[in-house]
Amino acid sequence: MCLSIPAKVLEINGEVAKVTLGGTEYNASLQLVEDVKIGDYVLIHTGFAIQKLSEKEAQETLKLFNEFEELNKQLDEEEEKTGKRIA
Repeated sequence: MCLSIPAKVLEINGEVAKVTLGGTEYNASLQLVEDVKIGDYVLIHTGFAIQKLSEKEAQETLKLFNEFEELNKQLDEEEEKTGKRIA
């Protein structure tokens, strides 16, 4: 399964950006995306920015990730109680 994660650009040094995701900072290559500026949101996949996103798109996607995390916690709790995994 491939997963791309929205991240906010904090710094740009040549073709490398420092981005933040959930409070953690990473370096990402900007070789595949043009016209990225500090404050932009980009999709990160395997260390590469692959697409620019609007802040609204990034926030909606991050909200979905948080909802999946919460659902997974609920499923883990249910599994601990019943010994069965629902999904």
